[in-house]
Parts: sequence; structure tokens; C-alpha cells
Amino acid sequence: MNPDLAKLHPYPFEKLAKLKHGCQPPADKAHIALSIGEPKHPTPGFITEAVIEHLHGLSNYPTTAGAIELRQAIADWLNTRFNLNGYIDPASQVIPVNGTREALFAFAQAVIDRKQSAPLVLMPNPFYQIYEGAAILAGAEPYFLNCDADNNFIPDFDSVTADIWDRCQLIYLCSPGNPTGAVIDQVTLTKLIELAHKHDFIIASDECYSEIFFDDVNPPVGLLQAAVAAGYEDSSRCVVFHSLSKRSNAPGLRSGFVAGDAKVLKDFLRYRTYHGCAMPPATQSASIVAWQDESHVLKNRSLYREKFAAVLSILSPVMNVKLPHAGFYLWAETPISDTDFSQKLFAEHNVTVLPGSYLARDTDNGNPGSNRIRMALVPPLDECIDAAYRIRTLIETLEN
Repeated sequence: MNPDLAKLHPYPFEKLAKLKHGCQPPADKAHIALSIGEPKHPTPGFITEAVIEHLHGLSNYPTTAGAIELRQAIADWLNTRFNLNGYIDPASQVIPVNGTREALFAFAQAVIDRKQSAPLVLMPNPFYQIYEGAAILAGAEPYFLNCDADNNFIPDFDSVTADIWDRCQLIYLCSPGNPTGAVIDQVTLTKLIELAHKHDFIIASDECYSEIFFDDVNPPVGLLQAAVAAGYEDSSRCVVFHSLSKRSNAPGLRSGFVAGDAKVLKDFLRYRTYHGCAMPPATQSASIVAWQDESHVLKNRSLYREKFAAVLSILSPVMNVKLPHAGFYLWAETPISDTDFSQKLFAEHNVTVLPGSYLARDTDNGNPGSNRIRMALVPPLDECIDAAYRIRTLIETLEN
């Protein structure tokens, strides 16, 4: 077996299950899960209907590159959403993928040059665990950039030394952040693009939460948007990852895309040809209509805004928690250790949240997830409100 498999950490939900083992939550309280970032709003009917309508596509092998109609729909959406001024070629700069998770992992396998001395993959800390696993199994070393409240939960890129940038082959960005909800601004993205050209690395920006935001005037900026605005019309060294899971409440569709630097994507497509991960034709057809429609996205956004407003009105008076820039997570500070708080919350109130330390790694500057919990406001409004009151009750009990 690949010896690097032994370097992988237990997944956060494996740790969470161990933490909850042996607890006996109250039977008179229904369980509420705020732990898993799985959208729970209904999938729009027109997406489901499109899948059914095109099931005849099961008789054909799909191409790895995807149908040009889908790539065009994605390019049109990117152009409109991120003001790309037409600088996106659907034929060479867009690849449909089976959700961002598989693509984020596969990308590192295609990008990392194992022959180079001690290659690094930089990533935020806390982070989506796929980044670390992808780096390790690609033969690189993960290098963590802490996301602390002091820097508005954005990595301090200015603190990274030149020798680290020189060893960097790939950097994963997550904007909006999981779990913090922080958005990297355009000025910072432009600096990173310039660093990528200076030090010869690739930027992989995970933007799958970009369509759940709270300020219509200032939606989250994207990496390709920053690249084009800075004069990099070919998006060189820049690749973005988007998905229909969060945007369209279709996590089971397993549909997303990768877009950006045509030279990089040409080699990534070659890798994917051997990887064997073409998107089924029916999924492609449903994805086309999903990317072409914005009305369901607006409705989805409205539902999240209602939940955030309700939950924050309950929790803000008793704990340090704020509305994120985007995404559907609350990244809240706990009055006791995040693991003890999470365990007590489940044992006494039958609510599951994810300890922040499980989403981060220990560094010389501590674990940036310690004493925080991630709460995914994905259940229906009434469940989110019920969970918020139970959390508040626990906090008030701890204070007495």
C-alpha cells in the first residue's frame, strides 16, 4: 500500500463520533445536527426534472472534457458573476467535474512535481480536510497558514518568507472560508497572483460558498475576477473550483467545475482522462439549466439570511459569534474548550456541532480552531432556532 496513507489524519467526523461515544442525550429532545455542511433546502424541481428528462443519456459514454453546451453555460455564468469581460474560453478554460471535492483532491496529484526538493502545498488553517490529504498523497508537505480573529480569519500571507514561497508548488485558498466565512479581498488576491508568477506556483481557489452571501452590493470577489482586473486576462497560474451543491442545493448531483489557466487545465484534463471521472450525460444536462438560472439562488440566499438573523439574535448576547461575510457556517467562540462544549451540548441538549480544533492542525502558534465550534445552519429555520436556544441554555448554565 502507499505508505503516505499512514500520514493521513482521522477525518473530523470520525473524531466527532468518538467524542460522542457513550453519551446519552435526553430522549425528550429531538436530535439537531449542525455539524455537517450538507445543504438541506429542497433541490429545485427543474433540476430534478432535467435529470429525469435526460436519462436516455445512460446509453452513451460521456467525454472527460464535458459537453460544449455545459462548458458554455459555465463560462457565461463566470463572465456575468465575476465580470470577466469575455476572458474565459469554454473550450480550453472550463472542465466540468463531479463536485469540487474530487477535483480539489485530483488537482494536487496532477500539479505536484515530486522530483523537486521538499515541495510544499500551502493552505489555510483551519481548512477543508481534502487539501491536506491531497497534498500528502501527492508527495508534498502541507504548510499551514493560521486564520485568526486578529487578521479577520484571513491567512497572513505577508508573514510567509521567500524560501517558503520558493518551495511552494500549490496554494489552496478557500474564499469564502470553511469554516470561518471570511472572504479574501481583491487586493490580497492580486498580491498572491503576483507572488505565484514570481515564485512559480499555482493558486487553487475553492469558491464553492461564493453564492451564499449577505451583502448584495459587495458579493465575494473571485480569483479569476482579480486576475482579469490585474491584467492577467489568460488567468495564468489561477484555477477556481465551483459547485452546484451549495449554490443550488444539489449535493447529490455531484456537479461542479474547474476553470482558469488553459495551460494548467490542459494537463489536468490529461490526468482526468486516465483518472476516469467523466460527468454522466444526465448530470450535465441538469447542470446546464442550473447554471443558467439565478432565481433559485436568490431564494436560497434569502432562506439562509432568515436563519442567520434568527440564530444570531439568540446567541449574540451570550457568546462571541458574528455574521460571516459569506457561507452557511457560524464560527463561534466557546466559554470552555471546544471539545468539552461540543460533548456537553450533545449529552445534555442533543445538538451536534463540530469542534473547531478538529478542523485545524496544531502549529507553533497554537491551534486556530481551539475554543471555537462550527455550526452549519442547514436545517430548517425552526430547528436552527431550537438549536440556538439549547446552545444558549448551555452557556447560561456554564456561567452560573
